[in-house]
Amino acid sequence: MPVSPPAKLAVNGSEPESESESESEPAPPTSDVSATVTPLPRVLRPPRAVPADAVRPTRAEVNLANLRHNLHVVKRHAGVPVWAVLKADGYGHGSKAVARTLERAGAAGVCVALVEEGVELRQAGIRAPILVMGGYYGEAWGELIRHRLTPVLYDAGQIQSLAAEVRYLEAAPVPVHLKIDTGMARLGATPAELPAVAELVRSTPEIELEGLMTHLACADAGEDPSVDAQLDGFDEAAKTLAAHGLVPRLTHAANSAALFDNCRSRLSLVRPGLALFGVDPRGKRGELRPVMRVSTQIIALRDLAPGQSVGYGATFRVTRPSRIATVPIGYADGLSRALSNRGALLVRGRRAPIAGVISMDMTMLDVTDLPGVSLRDECVALGAQKGPLGQGEIGAEDLARELGTIPWEVLTSISRRVPRFYREP
Repeated sequence: MPVSPPAKLAVNGSEPESESESESEPAPPTSDVSATVTPLPRVLRPPRAVPADAVRPTRAEVNLANLRHNLHVVKRHAGVPVWAVLKADGYGHGSKAVARTLERAGAAGVCVALVEEGVELRQAGIRAPILVMGGYYGEAWGELIRHRLTPVLYDAGQIQSLAAEVRYLEAAPVPVHLKIDTGMARLGATPAELPAVAELVRSTPEIELEGLMTHLACADAGEDPSVDAQLDGFDEAAKTLAAHGLVPRLTHAANSAALFDNCRSRLSLVRPGLALFGVDPRGKRGELRPVMRVSTQIIALRDLAPGQSVGYGATFRVTRPSRIATVPIGYADGLSRALSNRGALLVRGRRAPIAGVISMDMTMLDVTDLPGVSLRDECVALGAQKGPLGQGEIGAEDLARELGTIPWEVLTSISRRVPRFYREP
């Protein structure tokens, strides 16, 4: 059953835009002061496979209508502005096209982990506030100022380094968010450190304390008492800052799970990531719609006699006359090798078991029980399929359970060599 191209898949359109076009876009205009900064060398991110140049049929389709739907669901539950978390290339969906869509649909800001991620979005034309939360800035303070990125700070060294750069550039004060460690034990000023940090912030005119934030460790566990304990600690931190004359305009703590379950955590904005891409971290589907679908096609079929083996290490031997299909997707594309001999792909609307060890670039499927299978039939590794034999769906949550991991890892593992096609149904 040959597969026809899905409707309205944008390859080189305006929205969504091909990755190749946006790579070459200039940065937005900067002020005279920041324009004099000599950019520090940046680590160049490897380019994504360009849809227009794709040869093999393996692809990831990103449904932008579903993305907008999920944003509206989140906004309705939150009741406060939404700053979309687009770390790790937008959770594997392609941060530039995703950020453009969310900005136009009403996201008030964007959160990333790395300075490089923020620069990439500015160069793609994103004008909303961009919060850099990863904690490591190296010596790239000039780049951060030039591209109007807002850093999350948490210790004296960062405050002093940023202030020195602002003085050197004779730039305007830089808005920053201060992170408080309320129990994650990862980044953030601890309660013991906070008075000294607060005094340093108060006495440093080169920075402006715009926001106060923390990170919840157990929000996806439901009504975990540790969430309220962390929020209690956050309230105490806010009181400490107020005692030093610091009252930030923005406060935030809620991730995807907390914004649905804990009204107290919503504060003045929320920071959803996974929910925007259609996965509820609490394991519920509800109103959210999956955004990514990964598919490929059958490129070879062969009939095996009982006793013949399939794949590296001969870990799969057929015990009956069997039909084996080969598809051009492997662990280098994000189909985890741990699914060897236990996972499945959808073919003609039904699950076809993975036969043998998943290779770097190819995977074999046992399609013996699926009548009518032919070359170029579509195979779905992630997402839904309706075919002549039925309909089914393989969600990121399903793969995570099978692998003993989390949906975040499943989505961000889809590699950059799989081209993203952006769909407007």
